[in-house]
Amino acid sequence: MKIDFSILLLNYPYFVSVIIFCLGCLCILTQHNLLKKVIGINIMQSGIFLFYIALGNIKGGIAPIFDPAMPEAAIYINPLTSTLILTGIVVGFSVTAFALALIVKLHQFYGTIHAPHIIRMRSLG
Repeated sequence: MKIDFSILLLNYPYFVSVIIFCLGCLCILTQHNLLKKVIGINIMQSGIFLFYIALGNIKGGIAPIFDPAMPEAAIYINPLTSTLILTGIVVGFSVTAFALALIVKLHQFYGTIHAPHIIRMRSLG
């Protein structure tokens, strides 16, 4: 099996976004600290945001702002992906804030944010 690196270089934003997503997924699956799991979720979100922005980008495209001096045949990038990502960033920020508030309450109640210790304490009492 021969790997064609020229295709990989042409599509590097997709490749990088998949790597970032996988690193976040690895962080979630391997860490027991709840704070590190939230960081892993944010890393995964960054990979998804990069993927969507790469989908909306057009090589040689310009920002979709009306300018009478621009020619009629100008190529514009897709503004929908940018608006979706802006909404995703706001939602991701609020979910992260909520998760951190829950982690603070768990730490106050159990005295730890280590998930196996919390599970063990819940099963004992």
